[in-house]
Amino acid sequence: MRDRGHVSVVAGGQWGDEGKGKIVAYLAVQDEPEVIARAGVGPNAGHTVRVNGEDYGLRQIPCGFPHEEAELAIGPGVLVNPEVLLDEVERLSRFRVDDRLIVDERCAIIEPKHIEAERASKHLSDEIDTTGTGCGPANADRALRKAKLARDVDELSEFLGDVPGLVNEAIDAGEDVLIEGTQGFGLSLYHGIDYPYVTSKDTTASAFASDVGVGPTRIDDVYVVFKAYATRVGEGPFPTELSREEVIEKFGEEILEVERGTVTGRPRRIGEFDFEMAKRACVINGATQVAITCIDRRFPDAAEAETWHELPTEAKKFVEKVEEAVGVPVTIVSTGPELEHTVDLR
Repeated sequence: MRDRGHVSVVAGGQWGDEGKGKIVAYLAVQDEPEVIARAGVGPNAGHTVRVNGEDYGLRQIPCGFPHEEAELAIGPGVLVNPEVLLDEVERLSRFRVDDRLIVDERCAIIEPKHIEAERASKHLSDEIDTTGTGCGPANADRALRKAKLARDVDELSEFLGDVPGLVNEAIDAGEDVLIEGTQGFGLSLYHGIDYPYVTSKDTTASAFASDVGVGPTRIDDVYVVFKAYATRVGEGPFPTELSREEVIEKFGEEILEVERGTVTGRPRRIGEFDFEMAKRACVINGATQVAITCIDRRFPDAAEAETWHELPTEAKKFVEKVEEAVGVPVTIVSTGPELEHTVDLR
């Protein structure tokens, strides 16, 4: 038996929307960790998972839910909107999520007043173009030490627990833990590409570990996820952004419908892969492995490949170029929306 369990963190390397949900679900099913913990800001970030042809867009529940033997946890660093959370529990009832979910009692709560404040703020809603989910004002209240906590909400009582205690006990018992980060490196409050066009807290691997109560010496792997091109929702700089005409010429018109935000439904801006940004994301996140998603949208002949041998030459060259630029091995390549549409090079 190992001295302790293996701990992995999944982080985004761009501006969110990298396909982290698919990667988390794949790792959960493939590696079968005992605990899957959601970190990050809160319900302003949506992850989509396709299971047997059905899409599940989630903002609170960990995307590793298809692995039905795992405990699902939401760390104390994550904001919780009880209405959103309970709706997801109901939608995922066939996966027995209600029996497996632990919400840390110290999670701060998003209240209607926070949503109203964000949407009423010209700076946040118009200039920054936030999601309008109340996360910024709720985090501000938390910093001011006046936020309501999950332990104060009766509707959450059946799910409450001590997530850092659960996670660290699991690690000590030799059980594996998968930590799911949200949003992306470019949106980090501290490390984002251009403040103030960022989210309301840090969104790097170190912060995600802290969100669920795991110390830095316990992290074994950090997967940084990149889309095979770049997208961004909302305002802010986008150095490699393409015009609508360039997008259609390079990727086809159908990509304009596919690329919409999970939470807001807003169209995503689309651009070329930014190799310099990717390198910095890997350095600051301490990446040990890289996952590339949506390679089938960039190279249609790569669709549904499950082995390196099946990938077209152009796709292989792109993967190798990313690997050379960031200095970290690319070990997972997603070639389609289903979990089995994955090339695993680990």
